[in-house]
Amino acid sequence: VQLVESGGGVVQTGRSLTLSCETTGHIFSTCAMGWYREPTGEKRTLIASIAGDGTTTYAEAIQGRATISRDSNNKLTLQMNSLKLEDTGVYTCAAEDPRVAGYCLWWYFGQGTQVTVSS
Repeated sequence: VQLVESGGGVVQTGRSLTLSCETTGHIFSTCAMGWYREPTGEKRTLIASIAGDGTTTYAEAIQGRATISRDSNNKLTLQMNSLKLEDTGVYTCAAEDPRVAGYCLWWYFGQGTQVTVSS
């Protein structure tokens, strides 16, 4: 399985950005996919996810400003609006896999794409 992100770059505060993640290999549609963010010098945290049933979850930091979606080919996107300086970081696409006793666990990660929000 490979996850390849695109869409990162430099964007001004207040603008919008859409990140995409293309997948190759088998991703279980019953497990979640999501986006992690790692600001410089901080640890990587999950900021948005979409479950196999389509349920979405967002971190408080981006609630109301972001939309995560997933298509039938497991292409994942994250649209973020009203970008803030604190949205700067490496955004990594991730997918769960049920290989451990059938439980969906975060298993596959992309290389990440840098998003820099400037004033």
